Amino acid sequence: MTVMHSQMPPKVAELIRRDEENISPSYTRSYPFVMARGRGSEVWDVEDRRFIDFTTGIAVTSTGHSHPAVVEAIKTQAEQFLHMSGTDFYYPPQIELAERLNRLAPISEPTKVFFGNSGAEAVEAAMKLARWYTGRPRFLAFYKSFHGRTFGALSLTASKAIQRQGFAPLLPQVSHAIYPNPYRNPWPGQDPARAALDYIEHHLFKTTVPPQEVAAIIVEPIQGEGGYIVPPDGFLAGLRELCDRHGILLVFDEVQTGMGRTGKMFACEHWGVEPDIMCLAKGIASGMPLGAIIARSEIMSWPPGAHASTFGGNPVSCAAALATLDLLESELVEMSARSGAYMMQRLQEMATHYPQMGDVRGKGLMVGVEMVKDRDSREPDVALRNAVVDQAFAHGLLLLGCGANSLRLIPALNIERPLLDEGLDLFERSLAAALEAQS
Repeated sequence: MTVMHSQMPPKVAELIRRDEENISPSYTRSYPFVMARGRGSEVWDVEDRRFIDFTTGIAVTSTGHSHPAVVEAIKTQAEQFLHMSGTDFYYPPQIELAERLNRLAPISEPTKVFFGNSGAEAVEAAMKLARWYTGRPRFLAFYKSFHGRTFGALSLTASKAIQRQGFAPLLPQVSHAIYPNPYRNPWPGQDPARAALDYIEHHLFKTTVPPQEVAAIIVEPIQGEGGYIVPPDGFLAGLRELCDRHGILLVFDEVQTGMGRTGKMFACEHWGVEPDIMCLAKGIASGMPLGAIIARSEIMSWPPGAHASTFGGNPVSCAAALATLDLLESELVEMSARSGAYMMQRLQEMATHYPQMGDVRGKGLMVGVEMVKDRDSREPDVALRNAVVDQAFAHGLLLLGCGANSLRLIPALNIERPLLDEGLDLFERSLAAALEAQS
């Protein structure tokens, strides 16, 4: 983003100037929103301008901003104690949260939980555990995947070249396969799920990736940063069968897709496929930093000292997560499914009037819209996607892009229908304004 301070309100311009002088330039701010406060699905900037939030901090504030039940849980725990390292001592919130997650895990066998602070930490823990349990060195991930920016997680990530540029060498023994995209099928005329699985089995495993050396296949049940790609039916089940046949662990990265985001507690439940290890973060604690992996107990049998985290499973974050799970289980997962179906219907109706909305896809309140030159050619329109994001900000709606030319719509799971409608109306106005500016 090229920031033009003269075009901004004074408070916004001053804070952004101070940010530029003091904070790493590696962050990717798309537009000059400077948040002052938020409640539910509404946020206000430092100039007291109101916006509807369709970003939720990248799918993090799953219960909306500052949900009263979550805030109360945070306050109560903070008054008791803020920190005691769960790697050395015990405390109820961490134990209770592990019990809840083990009960909810879409894994039929007994499971155990390891806590960290973020999605990247969860992925790193899953990689270490997979290597420790299998004794194998290799990993298989997918092109256009995003798993984090620490060295192990970055080695799996294959979303954008800029995320890797200048950081080589990365973790060795990581290979990538093609994630099946029904809208842009790289195997025309073939079933994309079957073709993607055959590529792994008959190309990678026959040429460069001996399957007996692969510790784990790590996959997002729905690709996030890569464009909100929903895989075709049969793909995840095929991966499960492939892993079982070769003694490979299957790891689901549910950092963005989990915790009710897709209308089920975990995205893999849409296809009834069980992982061996699952990575969680983002929406797990409504905005407090927390990450976790859930693994079959047989797998999570590493000895004391093998892996730990000083701040992982922080008691305040665990209290927030317990309150979040109360809300998710009682109403918000079902609300996500209902609101998501309604949003998809409205967007698909909108797309009949705008051929530049090439594909509307998603599950629950994890919805992507791919912008194209026209529906027939499907030529990606990156400039239009970026213009819609900018126009949305100007109209009072916060949006984020994903993939090369897609938009992601990820409001809070408890967004009320009037605000959802208002946000979708603003989206359509922003698209119309961006198209008018192009003409």
